[in-house]
Amino acid sequence: MDRCATGRPLALPQSPIDLAHLSEQTLGDRHLQRELLCLFSAQSPSLLAQMRALGQEEVGALNDLAHRLKGSARAIGAFRVAVAAETLESHVPMDGRRAPLAALAEALEEAMAAIESYLQAWEAWAPGAPPGGAVGS
Repeated sequence: MDRCATGRPLALPQSPIDLAHLSEQTLGDRHLQRELLCLFSAQSPSLLAQMRALGQEEVGALNDLAHRLKGSARAIGAFRVAVAAETLESHVPMDGRRAPLAALAEALEEAMAAIESYLQAWEAWAPGAPPGGAVGS
């Protein structure tokens, strides 16, 4: 079957970070994009570590941390992280959160690797600043 003849768009793998969304959120300000990605990279592992350290009785604290991570992830276009954080946030029994927490850790690891890759590419293009072209090109 000829995929081009069907008129359907090809399904491309979704990037861990939606750079078009990030560009829209920052009105195309590449320095702000870089700053937000760096902040997310600096803060997210700490939030995950705090979640992992919580006891079973600390459901409210876990929900607060998951909610914070969800908001940060949405802001930069890390939608897999946001969905995983929302899933964790919506689980009621603390003992049933092991799988959602593992899924969140995996999504966060993918996002962090993508961010590192983007930052390295930007640094290689022009030290200290993202390239002058569209983000993600």
